[in-house]
Amino acid sequence: MGYVPPQEHLERYADVLVNWALGGGDGIRPGEVVHVTAPESARPLYIESCRAIWQAGGHVIGDYRPDDDDERNWERVFYDTASDEQLDFFAERYERGFVDEVDHGLYVMCWNDPHSLSEVDPARMMRRRVSQSPFREWLDAKEDAAEYTWTIGLYPTPGMAAEARLSIEEYWEQIVVACFLDDPDPVQRWREVTAQVEAQCAALNAMPIERLHVEGEDIDLWLTLGEKRAWKGGGGVNVPSFEVFTSPDWRGTEGRIRFSEPLYIYGSLIKGVELEFRDGGVVEARAEENLALLTEMIATEGADRVGEFSLTDGRLSRITKFMANTLYDENVGGPFGNTHLALGRSLRLCYDGDPDTVPDEEWERLGFNDSVVHTDIVSTTDRTVTAVLTDGTERVIYASGKFLDS
Repeated sequence: MGYVPPQEHLERYADVLVNWALGGGDGIRPGEVVHVTAPESARPLYIESCRAIWQAGGHVIGDYRPDDDDERNWERVFYDTASDEQLDFFAERYERGFVDEVDHGLYVMCWNDPHSLSEVDPARMMRRRVSQSPFREWLDAKEDAAEYTWTIGLYPTPGMAAEARLSIEEYWEQIVVACFLDDPDPVQRWREVTAQVEAQCAALNAMPIERLHVEGEDIDLWLTLGEKRAWKGGGGVNVPSFEVFTSPDWRGTEGRIRFSEPLYIYGSLIKGVELEFRDGGVVEARAEENLALLTEMIATEGADRVGEFSLTDGRLSRITKFMANTLYDENVGGPFGNTHLALGRSLRLCYDGDPDTVPDEEWERLGFNDSVVHTDIVSTTDRTVTAVLTDGTERVIYASGKFLDS
């Protein structure tokens, strides 16, 4: 099956995912149920993750899928074959029972062919995404109630490495370094990094920030933080995760931004994304490649609004190469760290309080955006972020790839 990393790295990777990332940094508890999703190519990590769950006393609901490498690509076959009725079908009773049963979700991201869905009509993919939205809403509600956690890990293939112009060995080396798999106790290393990220969040949460002004050669953007907002750190939701993020009031977004990194989404590549915002919404979108997919995505309800703003301190992240994958590129370090926005759904964990107690009309009043999509787009160019405080004073909080008060 091609290159497989050393067994000790696979075991440490599974240990990080199961015994740190899930459970919000605490790992799983005996008796809990974990849904594990992976394709064929990720079999080594799938098996080690299941082993780690069983060793921790948990139960596995397996979701092992065929690869996407040829004409037998099951997902492409679905989109090529499905009628509108089949695109809209939602197995409500099955999905409701599944949500009630599961305590955690572990998703292994892996593609043999990163462009496997590039010829599929974007409108069909968006239609399918909308039809399955109740499932996402149920899981979100369970997560808000602190009854469900999830994490994502990456298992690379030669096709994924080729997109980043790396060998499979070089690609794996970035994963090993980024996730501390070269350390005898990577879980402890992640706890130390988490403490540093939490300190950055605490410093920001202590400031009475009203607005943010993000400036650079390719950006002049204003964001309104909004009421009851909190800055959060990754905390195991993604592995790796070095970012500090919040969900601003989407209505206060004004200005322009160009993203230096390409966006890999729905089996396709979008390059050179530029967005202009007015009155909180995207009024103009440009792309050097695959504009049709970007346009279709933004046309989805709520996907023309900002759902997240994020910064990564380059001093924490050990990722130094472009990985052609948002999970890594949104956490890249290097000389300028990274800045990224997500279009679409806001993150309710960024509510300063108990999100499980907030009614729908209050989310709307506070400017938390709702959408079936949440699409992160990344820049690694130099940005300066200035906070405008409630008393009108200004304070630079991030420049040259690092937080200035951490």
